[in-house]
Amino acid sequence: MNEAASSLSIVTLFLNADPVVKGVMILLFAASVWSWAVIIDKLLHLGAAARLARGCEERAAAARDARDLAPPGEDAAAHMVQAVLAAGIDECARGVPGELESLNERRERIERAMRLALNGELRRLEQRLPFLATLGSAAPFIGLFGTVWGIMHSFAAIAAANNTSLAVVAPGIAEALFATAMGLVAAIPAVVAYNKFTVEIGRFAGRMQGLIGRSGALLCRA
Repeated sequence: MNEAASSLSIVTLFLNADPVVKGVMILLFAASVWSWAVIIDKLLHLGAAARLARGCEERAAAARDARDLAPPGEDAAAHMVQAVLAAGIDECARGVPGELESLNERRERIERAMRLALNGELRRLEQRLPFLATLGSAAPFIGLFGTVWGIMHSFAAIAAANNTSLAVVAPGIAEALFATAMGLVAAIPAVVAYNKFTVEIGRFAGRMQGLIGRSGALLCRA
């Protein structure tokens, strides 16, 4: 029993696999490592952005001036909110030369500038998310390709050996199925993370829209 288990270990399955199946396994392993790097990076950035947005909402309720809304700190999340507020302050200072402008028109112009800045920041937050979506949908099929190829190779070896005993069939089938397992291991975390990050970015955007509304109300009276 121990010898059979050791013969079907992960390392042994990889070393004994067909070169094409090995290539599939290496590709899936590299994609899985990169996806976890993206997941950890997004968890850190989105967590910081969510905490900062909640703090901005609290300051917005008591702010008397748009400058009171600017969050402290020099991290990426603080720069993100500061960039949105800076766009509104710049638009407020620019004005509309030579034209009369109502308060509502001034507010709409300021909020439009902040929304454009927010869209740019959201695009930065969404970077590398398409990779997670692509990996989540493609990895199982890449693993399945390795499995199909491995089973075809195993059947050819079985036919050449003219022996259909379980000891001959099992290792080749296990090597082939291991590719599908790797595809699922790469795909499942990517799909879960992509869905979570999409929801978190939507929530962050909603909080920022509220901040933009409050900022626009303060800036249009400045």
